[in-house]
Amino acid sequence: MKLGLFGGSFDPVHNAHLFIAEALRTSEGLERILFLPTSGGHYRSAPRASVEDRAAMIRLAIASNPAFALDLSDAGEDATGYTADLIPRIRARYPSDELYFIVGGDSLVRSRWNRLDEVLEGISAFLVAPRNEISNADLDYALGDLSEEQRAKVRSIDLPRVGESATLVRERIESAQSVRYLVPEPVWRYIVEHELYRSPAHVGG
Repeated sequence: MKLGLFGGSFDPVHNAHLFIAEALRTSEGLERILFLPTSGGHYRSAPRASVEDRAAMIRLAIASNPAFALDLSDAGEDATGYTADLIPRIRARYPSDELYFIVGGDSLVRSRWNRLDEVLEGISAFLVAPRNEISNADLDYALGDLSEEQRAKVRSIDLPRVGESATLVRERIESAQSVRYLVPEPVWRYIVEHELYRSPAHVGG
C-alpha cells in the first residue's frame, strides 16, 4: 500500500489541509492518508489547543472520507515530536507499505528540520505542498544541505497555492471574527462549542 503521512500540529485542522491531502491522494496514487497531529513543536510555539481537542477536530473533519484516518503515534507522552523518531514507529506498524510524507512548504522554510536526512532515508518520497508565501527559491535554499540522492526524494507538488492557515484561523477567532467556511462545518461547531482560541476578553461573551 502507498501510505501518505500528513504530520503537523493541526491547530486547528482546516480546509486547506483537507484539500492538500485529497489532491495528493489522487495525484500520487496514495491509498490511505494518516493525519498525525504532534503533541508539541520544536520549531514553533506550542499548540494552543490540547492534543485531545485537535484529535477530536481531525476526526470530525475526515469522517466523510474513507481514505483518511487519524493516527496518534506522534501525540503520546513518549513522542519526541521529531519526524525522524516518528518514521520508525510508523514503519514498525506498516512494514510492507511505501511511506510518503506530506508537508507544507512553509514548514521547511521557516526552520531547519532536525535529522532530515534520517527522515528521507525511511520513506519513499517527501511531498512538499506549495504555500502562497513560499517561493521555489526559498525551498531550494532550505534543502541546500541535502545530497543529490536525498534531494531526489523531495518532490514539490504542482497544486494551486492556498492561503488558509491555522494561524489565520486562530487570529480571526482571537479578534472575534468568523472562521466558518475556512474550516469544515463540524470543526467550526466544535471550536464554537468549546470556545477554542478565543482571547480572554471574548471567552463567555
